[in-house]
Parts: sequence; structure tokens; C-alpha cells
Amino acid sequence: MKTKFFLGLITLVVILCTNTAATAGPTFQLGGELPSFELSVPTDEAHKEYLGLSGNGSFTVSDIKAEVVIIEIFSMYCPHCQREAPKINDLYQLIEENEQLRGKIKLIGVGAGNSDFEVNVFRQTYHVPFPLFADERFAIHKALGELRTPYFIGVKIKNGGHEIFYSKLGGFESPEAFLQSMVDRSGLKREGK
Repeated sequence: MKTKFFLGLITLVVILCTNTAATAGPTFQLGGELPSFELSVPTDEAHKEYLGLSGNGSFTVSDIKAEVVIIEIFSMYCPHCQREAPKINDLYQLIEENEQLRGKIKLIGVGAGNSDFEVNVFRQTYHVPFPLFADERFAIHKALGELRTPYFIGVKIKNGGHEIFYSKLGGFESPEAFLQSMVDRSGLKREGK
């Protein structure tokens, strides 16, 4: 029984993380909207406040109080995601320490195939300061086109909806350069520029 579980787990990791696995690819286009999906409002008050949410229940990306939302699709079992975690934490710190960007750009992570327990293990192991959400049944993962991990999607929130301005498999070298790319690609204006 343990052997079957272990083999299943390894298969999942290979499917999610390998750069050579065949996938259907994203089910969205730049300039378009994400397929519809809902996330549970965080129970952690700091995360709820960070996203600008209130109450309980569910929300969509368009409900996040920000001008830009960067979504990372990850898996706790993905070695690429594990290596990328410190850089994403640095990206979060760069945003939060910048008075011109704090509140305008928000980060969230969606754990493809990960339970709440697995997402919490990832959060605690890598000290992730921004909200992470479980997608245990792969519902969001499938809706987005069974993306490999890590996958980043940049969304600009506007008029109660949103528009995708960035979509890419894999990590980034420099948090500073990635942040500047997100600002430039989204058309987000910094004060004084």
C-alpha cells in the first residue's frame, strides 16, 4: 500500500514539474480573462486584510483589492517551486517595502493538487508571507489548462473584471527585474514617473 502511494506521489511530481511533459497548455490568452474559479476567503486575518476581503465564503481574483495580482501555480512536491520560494518571498518584500507599489500589487499562490495540510507545510517550510490556497482536486489546475509548475500569471484588475498581461512557465532570476517587468507589462504607473 505504501509503495503504491509513493509511486503515485512520484508520478504526480513528474507530471507537475517536468519541463518535457505534454500538457494542453493555458486555457487563456494574454489580454483575456482567466477561466472562472473561486478561492476560499482566508481564515487568517492578516491574509484577509492583505487581499482586501471581508467575511467568509469564497472570492474571485477580481475581488482582490489591488491593481495587479500575480498568481503562482505551485506544488509543494515540485523541486523547482521549492527552489523558487525564497525569490518569491523576496519579490513580496520588495513590493511591501515600496510605498508606491504596496497595496497596488498583490501575490497569491495556488497549490495544484495540494491539500490544506500540504499548502500549510509549504507555507511553514519556506516562510511564505502571502496567501496560499489549496487546489486538492485539481479543479483550478484543470480550468487553467493543467499548467506545469511553477507557473506565473499576471492579472490587471479593472472595472470589476481582470485582464491577463503575463503568462509564463518557470521561475525568474532576479526579483527586482521580475517586479520591474510586472510594473511595465501591466502599465501600472508609479507615482513620480
